[in-house]
Amino acid sequence: METYHIIDDKFLSLNDLWKIFSQNEKLKLSEESIQKIIKARQFLDRKIKSSERPLYGINTGFGALHNIKIDDSQINRLQENLVKSHACGIGEPVPQEIIKLMLLLKILSLSKGHSGVQLQTVQLLIKFYNHDIFPVVYRQGSLGASGDLVPLAHLALPLMGKGEVHYQDKIYTGKEILKIFNWQAVTLQAKEGLALLNGTQFMSAYGVYNLFKTKKLLYFADVLAALSLDAFDGRIEPFDALVQEIRPHQGQIETAAFIRDILKDSELIHQPKKHVQDPYSFRCVPQVHGASKDAVVYVERTIINEINAVTDNPLIFPDEDKIISGGNFHGQPLALSLDMLAIAMSEIADISERRTYQLISGKRGLPAFLVNNPGLNSGLMIPQYASASAVSQNKQLSTPASVDSIESSNGQEDHVSMGANAATKAYRVIDNVQKVLAIELLTAAQALSFRKLKTAPFLQTLLQAYREEVPFIEEDRILQKDIARSIAFIEHLYLEDIS
Repeated sequence: METYHIIDDKFLSLNDLWKIFSQNEKLKLSEESIQKIIKARQFLDRKIKSSERPLYGINTGFGALHNIKIDDSQINRLQENLVKSHACGIGEPVPQEIIKLMLLLKILSLSKGHSGVQLQTVQLLIKFYNHDIFPVVYRQGSLGASGDLVPLAHLALPLMGKGEVHYQDKIYTGKEILKIFNWQAVTLQAKEGLALLNGTQFMSAYGVYNLFKTKKLLYFADVLAALSLDAFDGRIEPFDALVQEIRPHQGQIETAAFIRDILKDSELIHQPKKHVQDPYSFRCVPQVHGASKDAVVYVERTIINEINAVTDNPLIFPDEDKIISGGNFHGQPLALSLDMLAIAMSEIADISERRTYQLISGKRGLPAFLVNNPGLNSGLMIPQYASASAVSQNKQLSTPASVDSIESSNGQEDHVSMGANAATKAYRVIDNVQKVLAIELLTAAQALSFRKLKTAPFLQTLLQAYREEVPFIEEDRILQKDIARSIAFIEHLYLEDIS
């Protein structure tokens, strides 16, 4: 039985988006949203007929051509030309899960009744979303300033029967997909092309997807830190609540509490210790993981505000009798937050790799490289190399995009956010984090096999499930498949509540 999300004025949280996305809910406009869309369109049509003055992007050119008045007879062609001329994406195709979120976020924005689009246009976008028809969009081309012009142009092309789409693992032209479903192409009316292209839905979609993965990986990073702490015969004292209370960062407090709770029934954590202190990669987990979590709180707040906003231009205000050309399409809030996300998650990988390094170093009763007969066997020597490679790449990718700008459109767009580059960089960083955590999982599981005492019951259950996918390494074998299975193990972890 299909379930629907009814689009209305409700402020959506990340959990709301996760539910729509992960449970594959279909979309349907509320009557309230339908009336808002119609009201804005009718208001705009009246304004065009009654106004003597030029209205930007409605009866003028775009960007540096904003002072050129367009004859009323050419207004529809102006909008079609806009979409076609801006569809010049380069680079790899955007993953389909990101396209699905782009469609969702564009529909949400247009449904608020400040964009002046036709109801037919929004309904066709919903049909694409509900039937998993994903326009082919390319990763590069947006400066994150006048919205995500280039990627959103590719998103809009199939509505006009142009461009290409992915549908059921095949690529069709926009014309072909409309014919298959017997749908009518949209004839863009005044301002519609601009409403479709102006907006931050490329950056925002990446941001939302990055947050989905981040939430899962932050949870799993804490679990793995506990697993590695036990495998390394670490101490629990640094996680004592008293330590956290006198430096009361929320992320730090929550991380320490989680580790204490998960290890409370572990035999290993409570056995007498010969060592007084642990290396920082174990001892400072609350401080490092916690700082990243606190940064993610800021990122989430920014991105959720953005997906509940209207970010195209000009904006239609029927009740106030105004059409205002503003700057809501500028991606600076997203650029800064996505750079912060990349940095925060890069640190999660950084400290994870250090725990992996400590576990293979032949310390605290563990064999060198966690294998029997080291020398003949290299064991887990080289997975740490792979982890270090990903960590170093993350350091390079974490150079902020938001401090960059480049003049475009003959000086009209003289400051840009580079938020799209921040978004795609963060995506790559988070993908690397998952790989690094997978290698820590492989390593910690192997290390625990050399301990006589047991870890906590929850971790024992996790290891049991993991061992069904990745068996103990008795002697050297090709480890690429073990790493791939470890990545998949984390990937398939499902969180019902993403908060």
